[in-house]
Amino acid sequence: MANAENNAGGTPLRIHHLRPAPGANKSKVRKGRGEASKGKTSGRGTKGTKSRTNVPLGFEGGQVPLQRRLPKLKGFSNAMFKTTYQVVNLDRLGELFPDGGDVNVETLVERGAVRKNQPVKILGTGDISVALNVQAHAFSASAKEKIAAAGGAVTEL
Repeated sequence: MANAENNAGGTPLRIHHLRPAPGANKSKVRKGRGEASKGKTSGRGTKGTKSRTNVPLGFEGGQVPLQRRLPKLKGFSNAMFKTTYQVVNLDRLGELFPDGGDVNVETLVERGAVRKNQPVKILGTGDISVALNVQAHAFSASAKEKIAAAGGAVTEL
């Protein structure tokens, strides 16, 4: 307790002497409790819809509301269940695997071509001159042809 001295008064610091800093605790404004402070109309002005109990949800003061300004969307969308592939082109495979060999999703992730946990599709842009044994979730027709022509193999996962 020797170090628990209050520098201002030289008296020991006591829990019952602690007070909030001046201006730290403001009392909330109690609207509609007398004329002196936000009384009578409680800051709402006089008369009209906005001065009364509640304004309907979405009411914009007579302006055509947002839900009526936007068009009706018709039809059905299955976009939520669409499969999106990470694409890798053949020329990129040629850069990543110049000596040929086995190519799968794990090796593509290790070399920074794709991210984990998403399907991979191989596209046929560019040419390859080495034999690659490629395993991926999907292939374009031109990619299959070019890989086979270079002496490689294609395996769909």
